[in-house]
Amino acid sequence: MQDNIWIIGCGDIGRRVAKLHKDYKISAIVHSATSVLACEKLGISASAIDFDQEITLPENIPSSIYYFMPPPSTGLEDTRLKKFLDKISKHPSRIVLISTTGVYGDSKGAWIDENTLVKPKAERAHRRLSAEKQLINWAKQTGAEYMILRVPGIYAQDRLPLARLKKGLPIVKEAEAGWTNRIHADDLAQACKAAMQCSYSNQIINICDGNPSTMTDYFNQVADYASLPRPPQISMKEAERTLSAGMVSYLKESRRVANKKMLSLLKIKLQYPNLKSSLDS
Repeated sequence: MQDNIWIIGCGDIGRRVAKLHKDYKISAIVHSATSVLACEKLGISASAIDFDQEITLPENIPSSIYYFMPPPSTGLEDTRLKKFLDKISKHPSRIVLISTTGVYGDSKGAWIDENTLVKPKAERAHRRLSAEKQLINWAKQTGAEYMILRVPGIYAQDRLPLARLKKGLPIVKEAEAGWTNRIHADDLAQACKAAMQCSYSNQIINICDGNPSTMTDYFNQVADYASLPRPPQISMKEAERTLSAGMVSYLKESRRVANKKMLSLLKIKLQYPNLKSSLDS
């Protein structure tokens, strides 16, 4: 048995990462009793801690920590990560943090990479950027290492928008739809493990399959895969009136994210280099 590993925020991705560390003792800190049960079914020791309250962490801080806990649902700051970093008495060697490609904002469909300036628009992106800055500053103060993974839309066969398709909810017309990016949940999990174990440190890396498409194309491919009707298409103006604010904010940002740095530094081979390869598997 090797070193203990903490997974903070051990939801679907955290549990997939845990499965890749079979020779390690995994301990999880989660937000709810339901998540505790999900972890325990996989043999993961889990504790429920409310990061929106004053927190007390277990002792024996491990050298390796995955931080996947999402920020609060409102505001511009990630107050949860701040509490966590303030409570770590013995510093871990490395923290791997999941962030979002949303920090780049809208690039009008242009290709971007890690050198692109961040211009977050949505509040959720501001919270993620807040988390990045907190971790970088904390690492400078403590000498610990970090790896920040900027992640776009995550999908898997059990994470497809089938319920939305079955309801027949509309999507923006192909001609008006922006570019979106994605990564399969299993490929994200292996990227997380590689980020923890690679020789590089203190890096920000975009994690995506490098094959963007429009949101309309995504929904159409999934509908065809599930033998469901393709969603009706509406104009962006109509979408602003009828769709949720969260969905509209996604639809109004268009960018194509390159993954050259991920492939070069993390040395992973994607199991699903595009959406079709996953749906055909």
